[in-house]
Amino acid sequence: MSVARINTGVITRFAPSPTGFVHLGNIRTALFNVLLAHKQGGDFLLRIEDTDAERSKNEFTAALMQDMRWLGLNWEQGPDDDTGKPGAYHQSQRQHLYQVHYDSMQESGKVYPCFCSAQRLAVLRKIQLSAGQPPRYDGMCAHLSKDEVEKKLAEGQKSTLRFRVPSATEVTFTDLVRGEQRFASDDIGDFIIRRGDGTPAFFFTNAIDDALMGVTHVLRGDDHLTNTPRQLMLLQALSMREPEYGHISLIVGNDGAPLSKRNGSMGIRDMREAGYLPEAIVNYLSRLGHYYADNSFMSVDGLAAQFDTSHLGKAPAHFDLIQLQHWQKEALNAADDDTVWQWLGEAVHKNVPVDKKDLFLKVIKPNINNPDQGLDWAKVFFGDELTIEDDAQQAIDEAGKEFFGIAARVFAEEADFKTAIKTIGKQTGKKGKQLFWPVRAALTGKVHGPEMSDLSLLLGVEKIVERCKRAG
Repeated sequence: MSVARINTGVITRFAPSPTGFVHLGNIRTALFNVLLAHKQGGDFLLRIEDTDAERSKNEFTAALMQDMRWLGLNWEQGPDDDTGKPGAYHQSQRQHLYQVHYDSMQESGKVYPCFCSAQRLAVLRKIQLSAGQPPRYDGMCAHLSKDEVEKKLAEGQKSTLRFRVPSATEVTFTDLVRGEQRFASDDIGDFIIRRGDGTPAFFFTNAIDDALMGVTHVLRGDDHLTNTPRQLMLLQALSMREPEYGHISLIVGNDGAPLSKRNGSMGIRDMREAGYLPEAIVNYLSRLGHYYADNSFMSVDGLAAQFDTSHLGKAPAHFDLIQLQHWQKEALNAADDDTVWQWLGEAVHKNVPVDKKDLFLKVIKPNINNPDQGLDWAKVFFGDELTIEDDAQQAIDEAGKEFFGIAARVFAEEADFKTAIKTIGKQTGKKGKQLFWPVRAALTGKVHGPEMSDLSLLLGVEKIVERCKRAG
C-alpha cells in the first residue's frame, strides 16, 4: 500500500527519449528520481523527449511506460495512458512553447543565426583539439549584421540558432552528488539551441521544460554534467527557475566498461521474460550506486524513506549478477504463494497436481530463482522421465547397485522417510554425504535441492522405489 503524501512542492522528473527499449541505467535514473520525490513528499514527473522524429517511436514510449508501471515506478504527473499517444508531456507537442522563447531571445539579442557548415565546424574542432584547446565555436557568425543575415537567408542558406554565451564568466552550482562545480564560460563557447532543420536541441528543450513544469530537482547520469552550465545560462537568460542538479555515477560491467549486452546488461523486457521479479530489480538498483545502512528487502516506499542524496556514490557502480540473484531470492521469499504460483506460469501449472500445489510451492520456493527452474522441479516430481546431471550420475555410480537394491527394499517396507534413510545407512555402512548424495541423485537427478523428507512427500513411495531400482 502506498503511503499518503502531502505535496511539498518538490518535483523530480525522468525525461527519456523513446528511441529504443529502456535499459537498466535509464531505469535506475527513473528510480532514484522516484525515491527522491517520495522521500520529500513531492511528485515524480514523466516527460517524453521525442523531438527526434526519425528515431522516436510510439511503441518505445508505450513499452517504457509499461515497464515503469510493472516495476512500480508510477508518476504523479505525465502521460495518462500507455498507448504512447503524444500529449502535454511529449516534447513533440510543445514546439509552440519553444518558439515563444526562441523569439524572446532573438528580440533581446541573446541568440543569433549561424550559417557555418558542418564541414567548417569539423575542421575548426580538429584544429582546436590538435592545439590542446577545448573545442568551441569561434564566433564567426556572432556579429553578422541584419542585412548580412537577410542576404544569406535570401540565398537559401540554412542557419542554426546559437546562444550567445557571456564572456569571462564563471558558472557555478552545487551538485547534489558532487558538490561545488565551476565552469568557465570561455571554455564553452556559443552553442546551438536550434538545428538547421528547425528542430530544437536537447540543451534548450530539456531546460525549458524543467522550468515550465516546475521541476525542482534533477538526478541524471554524470555524462550530463557538462550540459548543466549551458542549461543554467539559458535559464538565467530567460529569468526562469533553475532546478537543483545531481549527477549520478554510470553503471559499468564486470570489465569496467559502460554497461552493455556484451558485459552483462539486460533490458527490462529481457529481465521480465527471464523471470526476474520487479521487486528484486528495484531493490537491487536502489543499492547500485546508493548506500543503504538497512540491507533488508523493502518496498518502493520503504526505499524512499531511507533515500539520501548524500549516499549517492561518485565512483562508477559495478553491475553484479550475483547481487541481482540475491535480491531475486529475497523477493521470492517475500512473495505470497498466489504471486509465486502465477509467476511460475502455465507450463508449471499443467505439470503439478492440484492436491500437491501447496506442498510443491513450500518445497521449491527456497530452491529456485526463475520459472524455468520451477518447471524443472515440477518434471522431477511429477514427470515420468528423469534427467540425471553429471555429478548426480557420478554419485549413483560410486554408490553401486547393491546400495540401491537395499534402498529400494527399505523404502518399500518403511513408510517414514527419515527412518528409512537411517536403516539404509546401517545396512550399507554409509553415512553423511556418501549416504545422502546417492539417494538424492537417484530420486531427483541432482545432488542439491530441497529437504529430502519434503521430496518424499511429493514423490510418493511408489516413485521412490521405482527410481532406486532404476539407479541400481
